[in-house]
Amino acid sequence: QLVESGGGLVQAGGSLRLSCAASGRIFRDNAMGWFRQGPGKEREFVASISYDGGSTLYADSVKGRFTISRDNAKNTVYLQMNSLKTEDAAVYYCAASRSMYVQNYAGTYRYWGQGTEVTVSS
Repeated sequence: QLVESGGGLVQAGGSLRLSCAASGRIFRDNAMGWFRQGPGKEREFVASISYDGGSTLYADSVKGRFTISRDNAKNTVYLQMNSLKTEDAAVYYCAASRSMYVQNYAGTYRYWGQGTEVTVSS
């Protein structure tokens, strides 16, 4: 129900845009989020966007470099990642929240994608 794409290999300082296509049933009334899990690390919050795109929330580590957006007509949420650092390398997961409003706690997200891997070379 959530399918991520757009991951890959990029050099430090480069950009990638991740996409997450959702079924309409779990998209229109749900806040969406991106999380990531790096090697040997716990899953961490990256960004969230409210059901209508009116509010966004970012982890401090990505603020100013990443932008979350959504296209409700296409049932798709995006994560534009600029100025990538080696520490951004991780598997990135898209998730749909039980809430309509931005959330940074993984427990509030009901549906999860399979993840897409981002590798950042130095």
